[in-house]
Parts: sequence; structure tokens; C-alpha cells
Amino acid sequence: MNINFKKILIPIYLILLSYNVLAEIPGVIPVDNKLYAEECGSCHFAYQPGLMPARSWQKIMKTLDDHFGENAELETEEQQVLMDYLIYNSAESSIYRHSVNIERSTAWNQTPLRIANISYIRFQHDDFMEDMLKYNPQIKSRSYCNDCHTKAKDGIYADGIDIPGYGKWDMHGCM
Repeated sequence: MNINFKKILIPIYLILLSYNVLAEIPGVIPVDNKLYAEECGSCHFAYQPGLMPARSWQKIMKTLDDHFGENAELETEEQQVLMDYLIYNSAESSIYRHSVNIERSTAWNQTPLRIANISYIRFQHDDFMEDMLKYNPQIKSRSYCNDCHTKAKDGIYADGIDIPGYGKWDMHGCM
């Protein structure tokens, strides 16, 4: 039997190539609002609006006087500009794949206030990773996405994963 390896290897190569290309496509639209990046990013990672549904952003923005134990109040005008930006770019308003999956995984009657509590995000960070994160002194908490996702600022979460103390991690869960 004569096997034509080119007919077998070329499709496999193209599939693998497309997987790497897809990993470089943002899963959420990157932050493109200077005010948001400055105000919110001055205290923590400036989470992309597509990481939560609009109702979550609305609730967070209405309770800035007690923002996870801190007072993050803004001038009324700035707060409205940021609210509009967050709602316009929220998970249900996006066509980016992580945002779509976040929206699909969040029940209509749920209003998560932490990205780490969203079903899709929890699924992506399986229980086997719990010890890597929970007992890792180099990671402040799950809320610091950019500690491990080195391309998070660009909206890329499936590529560029480097878990402090463990090393690089590919999108298939391999080190």
C-alpha cells in the first residue's frame, strides 16, 4: 500500500496552523477607552467590558462608593461616560468568542459582580488549576488575569499563558 504523506500531513499542518492563528485572535474586544483605562486601570487590571453582562456593569457602577471595600466614586459625568462604554461593549453586545460564551453561560437572572464567578470563566479555570492559583504566592488572586494571561491587555486569553511558578501553559492545558 502506497501512502501519500503529503495528502495526510498538509491538512494536519493547516489545522494546527489555524489553531495557532485563532489563539492570537482576541476573545474579547480590547479596552479602547482612555478614561476607563486610566480610572479603573489605576487600581486593578482594566477588565474588558465584554467579560461581563451589562447588568453586572450597571450594578458595579451604581455601587462605586463600596467597590469591593474601596471608595471608587467618580464625578457624575465621568461615571456616565464609563457606564455607557461598559454597556455598549458588554458581553451580550459583542461578537467576540469569549464574550459570546460568557453571555451564554450566564443565566438571565444572574448578575455576577466578579468575573471569576462567571460559569464560563470558572469552566476555563478547572478545579485542577485551583492549587496552582490558590496557593501560589506569586499570584495575588484570580482577579489579576494579567498575572497569568500575558496578552490579556489585548483581549487574548487563549495564548500567552504563563503561570508564575509553573511556567508556560498552552490552550490545551499542557505545560
